[in-house]
Amino acid sequence: MPTDSADLDEDEDTAEPTPLDLDLSNRFVDGDADDGFLKVTWAKKDEWRDWAQLSEGCHLLRTNLVGWSPEDLWKTYIQLTQAEAAFRTQKSELNLRPIWHHKEDRVQAHILFSFLAYAMWKMLELWMSRCGLGNGPRPLIEEFDRIKTNDVVLPTSNGREVRIRCVTQTDESQRILLGRLGLKIPTRLGEPHWSSDSQR
Repeated sequence: MPTDSADLDEDEDTAEPTPLDLDLSNRFVDGDADDGFLKVTWAKKDEWRDWAQLSEGCHLLRTNLVGWSPEDLWKTYIQLTQAEAAFRTQKSELNLRPIWHHKEDRVQAHILFSFLAYAMWKMLELWMSRCGLGNGPRPLIEEFDRIKTNDVVLPTSNGREVRIRCVTQTDESQRILLGRLGLKIPTRLGEPHWSSDSQR
């Protein structure tokens, strides 16, 4: 059926653009230059918001478990990513790189050591999360690494020496972290150790 070209031009001019026809570079803000200065104005574009809601889609999980809430299912599912993060933690934060052992007992010992180190790392992570300190143990460890112990050796009048292991004083930031964790650092460790000239 023949169609007048004028009608086609009129239809093209009056057709509303779809989200796919919109300019991607002008999706968020509109900008123009005025008197040599850049002027930025912005406005919400409902077309893009509606198109994003329709095109983003959903993540579907299929399971045979009953009685579980969607939140519990999702938390269990993302444990796969947490397992992958565990290997990255062992290689980076804990520096537990694979080592070529030649004896089975050494292999088993390395596996046990790696597991215990990661278990302690996760416990510290959960502890920090419950205390409102985030879930990154590395900054906390670096902060507490500045707390040192020193052996103070004091001579006595009878020729003997007493050795006392003392802990350095904490600064303000360390005291805040210790308070959030409910910890208290002692001023000294253990009992004083006495020695004579023959034991030096």
